Amino acid sequence: MTSKTSGPDAIASQIIYSVIECPLGYLLLATTDKGICTVSLGDTEIALSTALRNKFKHAVIIEKHNHHADWLAPMLNLLEGKQTEVNLPLDIQGSAFQQRVWQALRTIPYGVTRTYQDIARELDRPQAKRAVGSACGANPLALIIPCHRVLKSDGGLSGYRWGIERKRQLLAIEQGQLSLNI
Repeated sequence: MTSKTSGPDAIASQIIYSVIECPLGYLLLATTDKGICTVSLGDTEIALSTALRNKFKHAVIIEKHNHHADWLAPMLNLLEGKQTEVNLPLDIQGSAFQQRVWQALRTIPYGVTRTYQDIARELDRPQAKRAVGSACGANPLALIIPCHRVLKSDGGLSGYRWGIERKRQLLAIEQGQLSLNI
């Protein structure tokens, strides 16, 4: 993961994205020339593309249907439970703490959950569970950085940037309790 520290627009001057329909609504995948900068889930194509344009206000944003077919396939495989991780080039930005949280999230095995407190302790910041929650909320890569695997201390579901019902469904898929036909 690369870190660009001078704001969202510093990540790239051009971003290419594709949106596809999936069993959880719509999935947007956006890339720079260095790798994936955004993976989002949402209810409409328009909402996803608008959010992307708002995040990267000064970048040239280009939609290309089927441009990312080879990179979207692993995402759909994750949703089907046919694949447990994705190893593609990434180009994401975040603070040093966010980067550490996101890296820790990527080590949570498929089908396993942790709590915000667990992640804070893993990072040697046991009092930082709220900061871990904020980093999860800022996660730019749904599915690739599995923030859906992080739960409240009592094991309950808490907020999820792409909707609590999607979080519930993703966990059920990973635990073999739900099968989505794509």
